[in-house]
Amino acid sequence: MKASVRLGRIWEIPIGLNNSWFLIFALATWSLALGFFPAAIPGLNSGVYWLLGALTSVLFFSSVLAHELGHAFFALRNSVPVRAITLFFFGGVAEITREPKSAGAEFRIAIAGPLVSLVLAALFGAVALLAQGMPAVVAPAQWLARVNLILALFNMLPGFPLDGGRVLRAVIWRINDNELRATMLASRVGQLVAWGMVGFGVLSALSGNLFNGVWLAILGLFLNGAAAASRQQASIQQAVQGVTAGQLMDRTILRVPSWVTAGDLLTPATLSQGHRVFLVEDFGQVRGVLSLANIAQTTQGQWRTAKVEQLLTPWDQMVTVQPDTDMAAVLSLMAERNLAQVLVVEAGTNQVLGLISHEQIRNYLRLQAELGVQIGRVSSQSAA
Repeated sequence: MKASVRLGRIWEIPIGLNNSWFLIFALATWSLALGFFPAAIPGLNSGVYWLLGALTSVLFFSSVLAHELGHAFFALRNSVPVRAITLFFFGGVAEITREPKSAGAEFRIAIAGPLVSLVLAALFGAVALLAQGMPAVVAPAQWLARVNLILALFNMLPGFPLDGGRVLRAVIWRINDNELRATMLASRVGQLVAWGMVGFGVLSALSGNLFNGVWLAILGLFLNGAAAASRQQASIQQAVQGVTAGQLMDRTILRVPSWVTAGDLLTPATLSQGHRVFLVEDFGQVRGVLSLANIAQTTQGQWRTAKVEQLLTPWDQMVTVQPDTDMAAVLSLMAERNLAQVLVVEAGTNQVLGLISHEQIRNYLRLQAELGVQIGRVSSQSAA
């Protein structure tokens, strides 16, 4: 869920809204203006109801943002970078670029959001109590106290990657001292919780509570997809354990001079060999890397005139690893920096030995699945 509208930065973290947020904001405002407030505060003008609905919706999504900032604060305190915070249809997400390094850090980051929501529920509840006799304040405060409490309790469901699922993973991780195993187990529990939500939502819809039932079922499907993705990521991390970048790298990276054009490279002969990345090198001096993504940023009409040196990613902007770097660390680095590929270089000389790309990793995992073994380990055992 990428941000479509940028709101600014907090603690240097970009804050944004996804397009889907506008739909849920409109639905929340509509529900409050036509349903909740006329029942709670009868006799007001319809314009006042809409104004209260909009203001309450803004405060609600401010509460969601505060929830995510709670996660972000403790992530930063535990040296875990946060790429962005985005509000979208189902609430909000803080994009943590890599996993915490300890079960304790995972627990603190996960529990922070629900605790913020609980504090906000208490604060809005206190406002409702103190503002007796002011129904235009009491009704929104009561609603906000209730939804913040629901937000905290819902997020504490043991369904990874909900906060409660991450707390569960932290506990399992602390007990068995194995992050990957804890992630796999927490993800399975997350999928069970998600399908339970889908089933309950369907039953609710069939029982006459159509809107809430459908909403819960959709939320369950969304959670199931997120849990399945987390489980798949953990499976990939497990599959590359003990495998190094030098074992997995593509050694056939094509070297091209900087003065050729993009059109010179995009030939049937080159593309049929599967080359997606080119090492740009002039007289033994590496200038940078050119990918098909770089070329795609220009129009097709420019390919015959645009030189490689105009399109490449300069060498000083490239992220490199050494051949003995564990692939689990390479994957974490690629996720943290949002990289499509990294170069493998010889220590001390910066001589390019090969390339690690998402495609290379997928090919390795596909071959491993077909053989039913972990290739790197088999190679090591054979050599021994």
